[in-house]
Amino acid sequence: MGGVDPNIAFLKALPHGAALIACHEGAPHFEQWNEEFERKFPALIEPGKASAQDDQAWILNLHAEIMDFAVSGRALRRFEVERLCPIGVEAFYCSLGWVEGDGADEPRMLLNMVDRTADRRVEESLRRELVSDSLTALPNRIGFGELIEEMIETGASSDAQAQLGVLIIDLVRFGRVNQALGSMAGDELILSVAARLKSCVADDAAIARIGGNDFGLCLVAQNGISDVIALAERVNAALSGPIRLSNLTISVNCAIGCSLAPIGHADPDELVRQAQAASRTAKKSGRLEVYRAGELGAARQRFFLESRLRDALTRDGLTLNYQPMVDLASGSVVGFEALARWNDPDLGPVSPNDFIPVAEESGLIVQLGRWAVNEALRQLADWDFMAGEIVPLKVSVNLSSIQIARDDIAAMIADALALNGIEGNRLTIELTESALVDDPVKSRELLETLKRANIAVAMDDFGTGFSNLASLQSLPIDVLKMDRSFVTDMLMDKDKLAIVRTILSLSQTLGMKTTAEGIEDSAAAKTLRDLGCTYGQGYYFARPLGAEEAYEFWRERRNSAT
Repeated sequence: MGGVDPNIAFLKALPHGAALIACHEGAPHFEQWNEEFERKFPALIEPGKASAQDDQAWILNLHAEIMDFAVSGRALRRFEVERLCPIGVEAFYCSLGWVEGDGADEPRMLLNMVDRTADRRVEESLRRELVSDSLTALPNRIGFGELIEEMIETGASSDAQAQLGVLIIDLVRFGRVNQALGSMAGDELILSVAARLKSCVADDAAIARIGGNDFGLCLVAQNGISDVIALAERVNAALSGPIRLSNLTISVNCAIGCSLAPIGHADPDELVRQAQAASRTAKKSGRLEVYRAGELGAARQRFFLESRLRDALTRDGLTLNYQPMVDLASGSVVGFEALARWNDPDLGPVSPNDFIPVAEESGLIVQLGRWAVNEALRQLADWDFMAGEIVPLKVSVNLSSIQIARDDIAAMIADALALNGIEGNRLTIELTESALVDDPVKSRELLETLKRANIAVAMDDFGTGFSNLASLQSLPIDVLKMDRSFVTDMLMDKDKLAIVRTILSLSQTLGMKTTAEGIEDSAAAKTLRDLGCTYGQGYYFARPLGAEEAYEFWRERRNSAT
């Protein structure tokens, strides 16, 4: 601050507390100050005015900062000090700098002290909002991570052999409550569950609301998994009783997943992700699930596949293969089943057993199903063009139960038929038993709509689902497709052969045609034909073929028969 005259007029011109300090005999001495400094810090000017122990403590801290700066040789120093007062903690931002050229016998320092108490309180309020759930006032996902970090630090210093357990509690029916009773009832349910969880959690466990219907618990497990199981049992007991919402009383079902790690090697984010993966498994199993190595890796792989599949659907990265359907009596090809295939540039061929479940879980199955129907019909139109006539072939396309639930199937198929100029009697829609029994009313409406458009319906994988004879007889189904598990090795297994006979007899009684999947040799094909099976598919006839190969296969079989 060269050239500045550090007199009282200069100090009065400063809008905040400021003072000139000299060091006498190893202690700071306040020589000049402005009115704001005198009003705020009388105990610094006259030490006798410091009456409270807290005043003494902050004054000593300030003196230590001043003396440290005096011997440091630095030109500037910035720091903060806190003072306890009746309304809470006051915070001051301080800066120290040397005053030069004032003619004094010894160098002096200029101390500026800016009151940041209001700013500090705003920051603390924002911080609380950042880490807290606004409805329950519990920590949120961010706050839960910080609580876990604190427990790791505290636990590692006290007992390095202990383990840290994280539980994720997922309210399974929360979405239904919101849908049926409204968001107010959903909030009421969340508050009731939060209160019950607080009542069953000991002081050594932390609780948080980490999502819309997800709660998290964390505890130091001195006895390992037994402590985690005991806490999960307390949670189940607390939530087992009915909860009253408005004028209704409902029960709460929860899925609990947990993860466990040595406290010295625990990672908060990883523990929460592992517990969430276990809770998803618990939703299916209906019991407490402990994270197993590899589950999170599988979840990440599914997420990676979802991302790649989304890109593949956007840039036409999937293709259809066509497996011939053969009339067992005449040996002629009557159609093809369209099968989705994915050859990723980096991953290589990806099995449908891997990407179809990912598509169903992510909702991409709707886009995938629409693409498959349109592509199969487009290819059928191309074959007509190549042959110069309408070829006597049908295409079969599989639709997922999830797509049936989420999509307007009838409108989608009508649009695809119109776009490609194909009549409905050349298309067969294959549905699994589960797709038909999940929502019988909607299934009946869909099937009747398809029948009015002359579209055939096949029940795929018959014998492996849960359909009963009453529903089977009442639904307008044209074809029963026997699952390959019954056809494979049926000549070597009397039980399988008996099941095949029963299915064929049932279909004949109901006036339905039958298709046998998985035919691998001529003996099986002949036996099925003799038993009255209508169509056959399998490697005995051909593997799934590309579009051009499928066309040539049909053409050669037709020419051969002629």
